[in-house]
Formats: sequence, C-alpha cells, structure tokens
Amino acid sequence: MISEQVKRGPARAPHRALMRASGYTAWEMDRPWIGVVNSYNAIVPGHVHLRELAEAVKGAVYAHGGLPLEFPVIAVCDGIAMGHRGMKYSLPSREVIADSIEIMARAHGLDGLVMIGSCDKVVPAMAMAAARLDIPCVLLSGGPMLAGRVGVEPLDLSQAFEAVGAHSRGMMDSDRLAQVEAACCPGVGSCAGMFTANTMNCLTEALGLALPGNGTVPAVSAERRLLAKESGRVVMELVRRGITARQILTLEAFEDAVAVDMALGGSTNSALHLIAIARSAGVELTLDHFDRISRRVPNLCRLSPAGAHRMEDLNYAGGIRAVMGELLRGGLLKGERITVAGKIREICGLSRADGEVIRSLDNPRSPEGGIAVLKGTLAPMGSVVKRSAVDPSMLVHRGPARVFDSEEMAMEAVIGGHVKEGDVVVIRYEGPKGGPGMREMLSVTAALAGQGLDRSVALVTDGRFSGATRGASVGHVSPEAAEGGPIGLVENGDPIEIDIPNRRIDLMVDEAELARRGRERRTKAPEEDSVALLRFARMTSSGATGAITITKGEGN
Repeated sequence: MISEQVKRGPARAPHRALMRASGYTAWEMDRPWIGVVNSYNAIVPGHVHLRELAEAVKGAVYAHGGLPLEFPVIAVCDGIAMGHRGMKYSLPSREVIADSIEIMARAHGLDGLVMIGSCDKVVPAMAMAAARLDIPCVLLSGGPMLAGRVGVEPLDLSQAFEAVGAHSRGMMDSDRLAQVEAACCPGVGSCAGMFTANTMNCLTEALGLALPGNGTVPAVSAERRLLAKESGRVVMELVRRGITARQILTLEAFEDAVAVDMALGGSTNSALHLIAIARSAGVELTLDHFDRISRRVPNLCRLSPAGAHRMEDLNYAGGIRAVMGELLRGGLLKGERITVAGKIREICGLSRADGEVIRSLDNPRSPEGGIAVLKGTLAPMGSVVKRSAVDPSMLVHRGPARVFDSEEMAMEAVIGGHVKEGDVVVIRYEGPKGGPGMREMLSVTAALAGQGLDRSVALVTDGRFSGATRGASVGHVSPEAAEGGPIGLVENGDPIEIDIPNRRIDLMVDEAELARRGRERRTKAPEEDSVALLRFARMTSSGATGAITITKGEGN
C-alpha cells in the first residue's frame, strides 16, 4: 500500500502522532487510506446535497476495512457563471480541481479514492486526477435533477435561458417568464437535460470509472444513496485486487465512451474533456477519433435540448446500461473490457433499448452520431457541433458573417434585434487563450432560440457551448483567433458555408484576400488582470487538444 510509506516504522512516529491528533487510532491507521473527495458547496444545486453522499461513502469504506479521509475541492456552477465574466473561470477550474486532488493524494500517501462531484468541470477533473494518480478510484455523481413542471409541461434550465430571448422580443410576457424561472429547477442535482454535467456523469459509466446508474439515477432517490454505499465497498475491493485507474482507462475505453456519447447525443464539451482525460492517462485520443466513430455509431436518444426527454426518462428506460447493451448487440463496444463493476458484457449484455427514449439500432434517431467534427478553411484543426440538436433545415447553411470580438457584444446585438435570418454570427477571441477561459455561449444561443432564430441563424465561435445549446452552433474552432487562426480574419459580410453532413466549415474568401488580411492583422491580447486567468492563457493547449495545461515538451 502507498500509505505504508507514510505510516510504517520508527521514522514515521511524527506522522503517526499527527494522525493521532486528528483522532485516528493505531489500528485505524493500519487500514488502507481512502481519500473521499467531496465537492460540496452551498452555491451549486448539483453539490448542496453531497455531504449526505460523502457520509454514506465513508461508512461503507470503514465497514469494509478502510480508513476514509475526506477532503474538499471547489466547484463552479456554469449556469450561475453563464453570460458574464464568471464563465471565464469555469474551464480553468478543471485544472485547479485535478491539481488539488493530485496534491492531496500524493502528499498524504492515499491508497485509493472515491470522488464525489456533479457538475461540468468537476467530474472530468476528477477523472483526470484518477488517470494521473493511477490508483484505485471510483467516481460518484450527485445525480441529475428532476424536470420541473408548469402544469403538465416539463421544463429544465434551458427553457429559462431561451425565455430570456423570447421575452426580449415581446414573444413572452413577464408573468410567463416568472413561471418558468420558478419551476424549471425544482430541487438538487445536475440540470435535468443531457447537458455537460450529465453527459460526463454518463460517460464515466462508459469509461468504467463509475458504477451502473451513476449518470442517470436521480439525485433525490434512495438509489443514489445506495450507489454511494456501493462505491465505498467497491473501492475497497479494487484496492485489494490492485486494479488501478489506468488499467481501466485504455484506448478501447475512450473509444467506447465516444461511441456512447454519439448514441446519447451528448454535450460538445465531451470533445474537450475526454481528450483531456485521455492525455492524463497517456492515451492518444483526438478529434479524428470522434469523427470516425460518429460516422459509424447512430444517434439513439434525443434528450433535452435536442428533444423532449429528460434524464429521469433515460433512467426509467434502463439508463446507460441499456444504451451500452444496444451498442454491444451491434458490435459497437468491446464487451471484455474491465470497469470498476466488472466486464462490460457482464454489466450490459442483457440490457436492451426501450424503443422510445432509447431507440434500437434498427430504428435510430439518426444513422450518424450526435456530435460532428467539422474542418475546413475556417477551422483547419477542427470544430465541433451537436448535430442531433440542429434543425434539419440548418444542416447545410451559407450566410453572411456578423462578427463580434466578445460574447457581450454578440448578446447585445441579439437582444437588440440586430441579428437577422440567414446570418452567421461569429464570436471570436473567446478561446482558451483569447478569452481567456473558453467561455460557453448559452446565453447567446438560447436568446436566438427564444426568438425563433435557431432555424435560420448559425453561430460559430472559438469558444464553446453549453450542453443545453441547440441550433447550428459550431464551437471549439481551432486554431483560435488569439493564436492566429482564420476565424480572426473574418469580416462582416464574408460568406461562411457550413456543411454538417460533409463535415465542412469554410470561409468563402479567396486566398489572396486572406493573405492580405493576415499581413495587416494585429492579434488582440486578452484584456485581463486576473492572475489565475492569465496563467491559464499562458499554459493551455488549443480547444482541439482538450484545452489542458501544457506540460514540458508538449505543444498544442
């Protein structure tokens, strides 16, 4: 055990003395030391209930022979941070959380970890830490929020953002806006649609770092508490068997996770996070993997914002086990791959699609996956779009560019009614370096949707989109403007052509004119006084490679 280095022998008497001061007996210190990472805080609805889950985990670890040692990490609520300067801090928090867990585990010689999180950057950060540490690890989410209701109409947070756009154009009165606000988030959990938090919680199941049900069992259910206890038991079994995170996080695991992502129609942020987790595990995963897998794995689910179903519906239909069982039946997953709960075939082999929430392979929502990777003269290194949330009429679109150098400028134009049908809104200098922080643009996309423009206006950015985004919204354009990418050369009125079926996004301006603009371009530096954000801007890679902290010898 790693903890032996900390607690054994005469030279470690001072170390044992300090543990005694914290209330641990000699026989407790002899047990495996299991870190219980708790991202509880009193701000984020996905995290306010995590103390109860942590207590359940600790009790199970203790009952099965371990010494549970709880410590905290931070968590940002992307919804509360959305649409203002606060969103710049969301993606950088992923690196801070992963670093914090690594520091605590290594500094104190922990033998295993149960990591409890819920929201957008916390869960991928925990998976990154597991990959770096390569010790026995189990991830446990706080569970998804139930859908809200106005009468019999189900609602989630995406409707609140879209209501802002509708209200701005007089398409919704203030009373209805207040109704949506009061009803859309009825209690604790990660927001009820297939947004980034729930996408990543589902994909931890697919990767094999979490138990079945982790992504879909509602936050308020008793089953969530049972999952917490089982996670504590399982981590002790992993310690005894010597099964570490990197034994699970193989290239096959990441390819399977991408396949599940395509079937679910998950958030485009998965293209950032899965690549970042893979790099932490020493596995080469690229946008090309996403592109290749999206062409052969059909989209089976249409959850909010792409459709009417919510996470509770997916859970009742069999959850991720049923999705994986359907893919396994079609030969699209590796059945002998190991997870914290056993082999994929053992876990999912008997599970089947219900035919409605989860379509069968014989009757998919779409023959291709829910995410598409686009390349072309506007995005030579790639860009990402949630294909399953794009209206069919917008799968191919050509229109004039409306260029904005920040999210705020674009939002002002949208709310002011200055964006017209057919436009391609371009928001640049919002990438990992240029933002800095690669903000999500849900406020803008939701305002467009609320105004009924999601079927006629496209949006292109070197920033990114919330999983709650719908419409022809192309993000992660790489290279970003701050790194000299072509998106920085776009001028108002330039024709932009988006062809999702053929995976193209092109700036229709001749090479000579672009060369002239390139010679005259002065790249805009971030106007930022935050030490944390400036450090992130200096050290981050591009969106195409996961926007992770660059280590020695690495480039973009």
